[in-house]
Amino acid sequence: MEKAELMKRLSDFRLELAKEKSQIAVGGSPSNIGRIREIRKTIAKILTILNSKEVKNG
Repeated sequence: MEKAELMKRLSDFRLELAKEKSQIAVGGSPSNIGRIREIRKTIAKILTILNSKEVKNG
């Protein structure tokens, strides 16, 4: 994937994570409890890919 596409997906996942966390903070229950963990892992994977591309490009 291109760097721009990865950055776009990263932004989307961060927004989704913020929405889930705000829903919990208001006092509601999350729609899917495991989804927060999945989003966090996906964000970490994207960041790992971006960092490895930076190291390769020097």
